[in-house]
Amino acid sequence: MKVVLAYSGGLDTSVIIQWLLDEYKAEVIAFAADLGQEEELTGLDEKARNSGASKVYIDDLRAEFAKDFVFPMIRAGAVYESGYLLGTSIARPLIAKRMIDIVRENGAEAISHGATGKGNDQVRFEVTAYALEPGIQIIAPWREWTFKSRTDLINYAKQHNIPVPVTAAKPYSMDRNLLHISFEGGILEDPWAEPPKDMFKLSVAPEDAPDTAEEVTIDFEHGDAVAVNGERMSPLDVMLTLNKLGGRHGVGRIDLVENRFVGMKSRGVYETPGGTILYRAREAVEQLTMDREVLHMRNSLVPQYAKLVYNGFWFAPEREMLQAAMDQAASSVNGTARLKLFKGNCMVVGRKAERSLYDPEIATFEESDAYDQKDAAGFIKLNALRLRIRAAMQQK
Repeated sequence: MKVVLAYSGGLDTSVIIQWLLDEYKAEVIAFAADLGQEEELTGLDEKARNSGASKVYIDDLRAEFAKDFVFPMIRAGAVYESGYLLGTSIARPLIAKRMIDIVRENGAEAISHGATGKGNDQVRFEVTAYALEPGIQIIAPWREWTFKSRTDLINYAKQHNIPVPVTAAKPYSMDRNLLHISFEGGILEDPWAEPPKDMFKLSVAPEDAPDTAEEVTIDFEHGDAVAVNGERMSPLDVMLTLNKLGGRHGVGRIDLVENRFVGMKSRGVYETPGGTILYRAREAVEQLTMDREVLHMRNSLVPQYAKLVYNGFWFAPEREMLQAAMDQAASSVNGTARLKLFKGNCMVVGRKAERSLYDPEIATFEESDAYDQKDAAGFIKLNALRLRIRAAMQQK
C-alpha cells in the first residue's frame, strides 16, 4: 500500500511516518508544500527519508498559492467572524489538490494527514480530496491511534529517536505560509493568558516598531493588487513585499476565539501583515469605485463565502458560484490606495481612481449646481410614507 502523507516535519507528521510503517506496513511518500514557510523547510527532505519515507516531494507552490487562492479570496473581501483573514484555511485546498496529483503520479491508494479529530483541517483536507478523487482512501491517525495528547507524541518521538521542534515547555502548534502564521495550543489554550512576546515570527511588537510612520501605495486592477509603491509585481512578490513592510511596523496581529466547523470554540493568535494591508487597501479603492447596491450585496455574501473557505469547501460549486459574483463585483476595483503604517496600525490616508464614482461637485457642502437640495424633501417623504401610515393608525 502506498500512502501520500502531508508532511511538515513537525511533531505530528514526524510520528505519523513511523506509525504508518508499523500499523499499515505502508510505503510512505512524504509531501511538503512550500507555501512560504522559509527556514521551516530546511533539511525536510533528509528528515523525512531518515524517518522512513520512500520518496519526498517538496514543491514550491507559492506563486500558485498567491495567484489562484489568496488573491481570489482577497477579491471577495473574505473575513471570518472577528477578523480572521483565513490564512490557514485557504492553504489546505491547494495542499490537498497537490496530494491528489501525487497519488495519481505514483499509483497510491491513500492520503494521510496530521490534523486532529477536533480541528478544522481534517475537514478541509478530506473534503477537497473527495471532491477531486471520490474513491480515495483517507488515513487520519489522530482518529485511529491510542495517543491522547501531544505530550504522548513527544514521549513516543523520544522513544523512537525522532527529532521534533516541539517540547513540553513550548507546545505551540504553528502553521506558516505567505498569508500568515497561526499559533494554537499550550499557554494559548487559556484565553486570558497573553501570548509570549517571543512567540511571534513575522512582525515586531507594535510598541517596538519604528517611531516614524511609513507610507505605502498599492495599485489595483479588477480587485487584484498589481503594484506596490509604483512598481509592478506578481501576486507572489506583492505578498512578500507587503509582509516585510507590515511586519516591520507590527501590522496584522490578531488574537481571537473562533467557532470551529466541528462545533467547539478555539483560541488562535495570528500574524497577517501583508494580508491586512491588502484587505484595507482594496477596501479603500472599493469605496470609490464600487456601486452602492453591488457593494452592499457583495458584503452580504462575504460571511457565506468566508464560511465556505473556513470549512474547506473551496472546490465546491457554491464557492465557485459565489466567486463568479465576487469577481464581477471586483471588476470595477481599479485604482490606488495610500496607507500609513505605524506601530501596529494600518491606516488608509488616501485613495484615487480614474473611474471614481465619488464626485466632489455632488458631495460638496459648498455651493453647487450638480445637486438640488430641494429634491430631498420628496425623497424623504416617500421613504417615510409607510412610517407615517403606521403612526397614523397607532394614533387612532
